[in-house]
Amino acid sequence: MSSDEHQKLATLRIHGPDSHGIVASFSQLLYGHGCGIFDAEQSTDREANLFFQRIHFDHSKMHTDRITLETGIKEVCERFKMDYTLNWGDVKKKVCIMVSKYDHCLWEILLRQKAGELDCEISLIISNHPDLKYIADSFNVPFEVFKITKETKEEQEKRELDMMVNEYQIDLVILARYMQIISDNFCKTFDHKVINIHHSFLPAFIGSKPYHRAHERGVKLIGATAHYATADLDEGPIIEQDITRISHRDEVSELLRKGRILEKNVLVHAVKAHVEDRVIVYNNKCVVFGD
Repeated sequence: MSSDEHQKLATLRIHGPDSHGIVASFSQLLYGHGCGIFDAEQSTDREANLFFQRIHFDHSKMHTDRITLETGIKEVCERFKMDYTLNWGDVKKKVCIMVSKYDHCLWEILLRQKAGELDCEISLIISNHPDLKYIADSFNVPFEVFKITKETKEEQEKRELDMMVNEYQIDLVILARYMQIISDNFCKTFDHKVINIHHSFLPAFIGSKPYHRAHERGVKLIGATAHYATADLDEGPIIEQDITRISHRDEVSELLRKGRILEKNVLVHAVKAHVEDRVIVYNNKCVVFGD
């Protein structure tokens, strides 16, 4: 058995006012409890005077206990006026995918998770249409349909939230081309735990058929953006983006094809960063540490 199989890896994320001694203090704390740092990355926003760090550490030889270590982390954070999150790494995040009729992002997430590239549990798929149930069935994932109309939207969303929170204990919601606007209450219930994907033409081409309008305008770049959904529609903290070049030779069908590739890949990268605890949100933007 390799040494890697004996490791128990936890992830500590900290952020707060920049100050001397932060890195040394957390390193000494972990060492003092018998933990070894597997990898660490830090960043500083000099304009805001904020410090961010992600520490991936091995606690397999910890000679105290989790409560004692976390008490020590709290004490150091209080001294430096830092906020922190600690994930012991022994429970996978439970994910709900919300989707309408476009299937490319749904397929990609399910296939990547099955291949072991996304360290999470796909617990539930919710849609406002029954069309993609066959995909959920092929992966043995529960598929629930909540038909949405203007009159039923508020009540249906309450039912969705009740199912996600109380029945499935969902940790992350992925809007995989879900063509409905979620409410402020939904965003507050899953604060910085709803990831949305959309094309990067906003605000230039708002509304339906953006790729057709981009083709008419003769744009030379198309892109995709994955962000946390907030009460400000499509203006939440950006997690991941990508672009590709196009030319006058590309028909609308080619823009759509390239756009779908961008959307599914950008979404997967954003989800991967979230489930691996590599994101810290502040001031409506994200620090995303390397994988």
